[in-house]
Amino acid sequence: MMIEMKNVSKWYGDFQVLTDCSTSVSKGEVVVVAGPSGSGKSTLIKTINALEPFQKGEIWVNGTAVHDRKTDLPKLRSRVGMVFQHFELFPHLSVMENLTVAQIKVLKRSKDEANAHGLKYLERVGLLAHKDKFPGQLSGGQQQRVAIARALCMDPIVMLFDEPTSALDPEMVGEVLEVMMGLAQDGMTMMCVTHEMGFARKVSDRVIFMDVGGSILEDCPTDEFFGNLEARQPRTKDFLNKILGQ
Repeated sequence: MMIEMKNVSKWYGDFQVLTDCSTSVSKGEVVVVAGPSGSGKSTLIKTINALEPFQKGEIWVNGTAVHDRKTDLPKLRSRVGMVFQHFELFPHLSVMENLTVAQIKVLKRSKDEANAHGLKYLERVGLLAHKDKFPGQLSGGQQQRVAIARALCMDPIVMLFDEPTSALDPEMVGEVLEVMMGLAQDGMTMMCVTHEMGFARKVSDRVIFMDVGGSILEDCPTDEFFGNLEARQPRTKDFLNKILGQ
C-alpha cells in the first residue's frame, strides 16, 4: 500500500470536519475524492502529508507513520507531490526558478542537476518555451501545468491534487486534465479531489464519495460507482443525478 488511512478524525474546535475516515491506495492506483462542498475532501488529502494535522487515527505513506510525532514531516512532504487549487507559484521567480528552488534547498541537488530536472518536466507538460517567463505572464492553465511540473521535479512517490481545475476558465481545464491523464498512464499513484466527473470516469480506478460531516459514504471501483446507481446510498445517487444531469 502506498497510502493507508485508519479512522482519521479531525476537528476545528467543536466542529468535526473528518469523521472516522479509513481507506487505502495501492501503488500506481488513481483515486478520485468527490462530494459536495464542505464535505472535507480537501482536508482529507491534506492530512496525508500533514499539511492538516488530525486529532485521531493513523496514516501511513509508503510505510512512514504520518501520525508519529517522531516522523520527519519535511522529508515526507518532499516525497509527496501536492498541486493546489490556486497554483501557489512564487510570483517573483521565473518558471525555471520555481522548478529548481526546492530541488536545491530541500533535495540538495546541484544547480545543473536541478535545471536538468526542471527542463525535463517542463517539456513533459508542454511548456519548455516558457521557461524564462514569470507566472504572471502565463495563463491559469499554464500556471497549473508549471505547478504540476514543480511537484514532479521532486521525484514524488505519490501525487495529491486539490481541485486542480476549479480555479481555471473552462477552456483551460482540458490542458491540465490531459497532463494528469498522462501521469496516470505512466503509473503515478494519485489522489485527486475534483468535480470533473468525466475525468473520474475515464482515469480513476476508484472513487471515494464524502458527505457533509467528513464521512466516507462510498469507496468503490469507478465502474461500480458510476455504473451501478441502485447500489449507491441515497445521498450519492442524489449527487450523481445532479452533477451528471440525469
